[in-house]
Amino acid sequence: MSEKPHTVAIGGFVVGALLIAITIIIFALGSGFGQQRDKVIMVFEGSVKGLVIGAPVTLRGVEIGQITAIELMLDSDTVELIMLVEAELRGKNIRRLGENPDAVTDELISRGLRAQLNTQSLLTGLLYVQLDFHPDRQAVMADIDSPYTQIPTIPTSLELFTRRIEEMDLAELAGNLQATVEGLNAFVTNDGFRVLPDSLNNTLASVTSLSDQLRQQLAYSAPKLDVVLDNAAETLAEANAELPKITALTQKNLGVLNEAIAAFEQAMSNIDQLVAPDSATTYQLNKALRELTQASRAIQQLALTLNEQPESLLRGKNEDTP
Repeated sequence: MSEKPHTVAIGGFVVGALLIAITIIIFALGSGFGQQRDKVIMVFEGSVKGLVIGAPVTLRGVEIGQITAIELMLDSDTVELIMLVEAELRGKNIRRLGENPDAVTDELISRGLRAQLNTQSLLTGLLYVQLDFHPDRQAVMADIDSPYTQIPTIPTSLELFTRRIEEMDLAELAGNLQATVEGLNAFVTNDGFRVLPDSLNNTLASVTSLSDQLRQQLAYSAPKLDVVLDNAAETLAEANAELPKITALTQKNLGVLNEAIAAFEQAMSNIDQLVAPDSATTYQLNKALRELTQASRAIQQLALTLNEQPESLLRGKNEDTP
């Protein structure tokens, strides 16, 4: 009878130990214990006001970790202040593909992974760290002795805007603005500018009068223009109707002209044959010219004889005369 209570006690102890073990396992799984975790650091030059421990770290909007420490570091040699932010990256929301078990953080940094502060809420002013790829931004690493991987940071849009404002020469800008205001004031107070409204009113009145005259002229000319357009349309219609006839007549005249050209070419060919050096016509013409030359010489001789011996016309030629 005394062994039964001991057996029940032992059984209860075993059951309790099992329950405690199961609870610890569930708690460990729920809290992410045993998952892959990486520690990283980030160095920001500007203010991190609004960034608190526990703030999320996101990669393109997906939370992959949280801030675990924020430290202010002072370099006594250069008297520079830098903000060192430590974060823990977890693989809870990252589904890994492939068989490469090595960490890929360095590879992501070489491909342009950069950290930037961003606002969680405009009402609270809380910040978080946003990771994204900016391959066009140079990776600037701070000289920090740390065992953890350093992710390069880039300034926020507000910081860039502030830097540009600081780089601007406000005195020169104010001087230029003052000069512009003075020039504008001088222009406004000028006598020419004061009479500008009256001139503008006169110009508008002239434009209005011209518009009225143009409207009246259009009202007067519109009916006549319609008649002219109607006549032009009728003329075009008649021309379209007569155009085939004109075309046929032109083609007929072109045929007659071609025949006349062919006849002219034939006549020119005949003339060429007539005036050729070896043609019979040229031979007869040369012969006639020679005979005409001889006759001309005979007439000249007769005229010379009558001039020397006019009486020879009655008595005949004197034989002694050469």
